Amino acid sequence: MNTSVPAATDNRPADLADPTADLLHPVPDDDGAPFWEYAARGELRVQTCSDCDEPRFPPRPCCPHCQSFAAHWQRMSGRGRIWSYVVPHPPLLPAYAAQAPYNAIVVELAEAPRIRLVGNLVTAPDAALNSVDPARLRIGAPVRAVFHTPPGGPTLPRWVLERP
Repeated sequence: MNTSVPAATDNRPADLADPTADLLHPVPDDDGAPFWEYAARGELRVQTCSDCDEPRFPPRPCCPHCQSFAAHWQRMSGRGRIWSYVVPHPPLLPAYAAQAPYNAIVVELAEAPRIRLVGNLVTAPDAALNSVDPARLRIGAPVRAVFHTPPGGPTLPRWVLERP
């Protein structure tokens, strides 16, 4: 019996006319499925313990603070700040070479500073990954979530500068 998990690149759409069609897409699991369902509705929500009210990410069955299994999905404002970033030189995967130079940022959420999400800083929800000049990246810059649905993939939270 084959129990191996398919590589992330196995879930790529076949439409290569779109420059983002060959990029990696997340593969939702049972614990994280609600995150992606809310994102598809344009909502940023974080799993939160129903007993101690601590948010947690990534989603998991048990609260790491009080060990409760009770949880709900709390809506976030979608605002945060750039906590860290990188501009890959050279891109590690061939599909990303055409997008270079692009960024990958870590965003600290405004109402849950211990929650940090990884994404891309772009100029608009459907903009290319390289739509922001890397010279504009700054630690602490205020950002807000926007949502992009790539061909064949789940809706992804992306980030735009609060003050462009």
